Amino acid sequence: MILIAGGTGTLGGHLLPLLSARGLDVRLFARHANATGMADAVGDDVQLITGDVRDPAALRPALDGIDTVVSAITGFGGPGALGTRAVDRDGNLALIEAARQAGVRHVVLLSVHQAGPNHPIGLFRDKWAAEEALRSSGLDWTIVRPTAYLETWLGLVGGPLIATGRTRIFGRGRNPINFVAAGDVARFVDMAIVDPRLRGTALEVPGPENLTLDQLADVVESVSRRHGSRQHLPPIAMRLASAVMRRPNPVLAAQIHAARVMDQRDMSVDGLALRAAFPSIPSTTARDVAVRLFGSSTSSRLAIPA
Repeated sequence: MILIAGGTGTLGGHLLPLLSARGLDVRLFARHANATGMADAVGDDVQLITGDVRDPAALRPALDGIDTVVSAITGFGGPGALGTRAVDRDGNLALIEAARQAGVRHVVLLSVHQAGPNHPIGLFRDKWAAEEALRSSGLDWTIVRPTAYLETWLGLVGGPLIATGRTRIFGRGRNPINFVAAGDVARFVDMAIVDPRLRGTALEVPGPENLTLDQLADVVESVSRRHGSRQHLPPIAMRLASAVMRRPNPVLAAQIHAARVMDQRDMSVDGLALRAAFPSIPSTTARDVAVRLFGSSTSSRLAIPA
């Protein structure tokens, strides 16, 4: 049986159908009971256990009879986010130790591209700490390092544009960033679960395009045929907002800081070259995801400026 911790997030909706199609037994571990809707959507074969991933008492029944754990937990964003130190670092450390004690054989960890001990974004440092704990745990492991999810950032940029005709771009909107579709990442995770040759490896999972946030907005406008106004939040304003929010809302402060770094740091990847080793897995474009999220009223391809 497979346990997906954090399986009710962006990745889980794509991964669960793949595992169910293989006839694999799946159990979800989620913090909120309202995750039941996802399990119901997949079928009766999916079990659901709720609890805090940092609580050993909650993890024991969740890990009973589990052979493989997929950790897709994150505290970076979403309703009631606890922060990356609490979830991506401490939560993963607790999960890995509980998996070791429960006799789990294999852990697949969802990390992030560029994870490292000195990265300016806390999420990347906390994912690195989880990677290091998993490598030294004695468990079989596979680490999957995707770039930024298209679903997340198209939603942030395009959702307000569709709903209100206005959107906010964090920073200048001109820095190329590699984005990947969650469905493509799910296929890599699915492969990591069933292919023992991938154990002991860290898989870099970029998408096929490096796009600026302004270009993401262009994609949404092309797909929806709706054009709106864009407000760019300059880097100095993001720096001040992050500092002001650090005490009353540290999770939001961390998100603003991350956006500021993404506006300035090299976040591009040669996605086509890295994905060439796995030709069976599609390289979904931003337009493909935008069509699914926002619908398409035109079949013309979007010309993205260089």
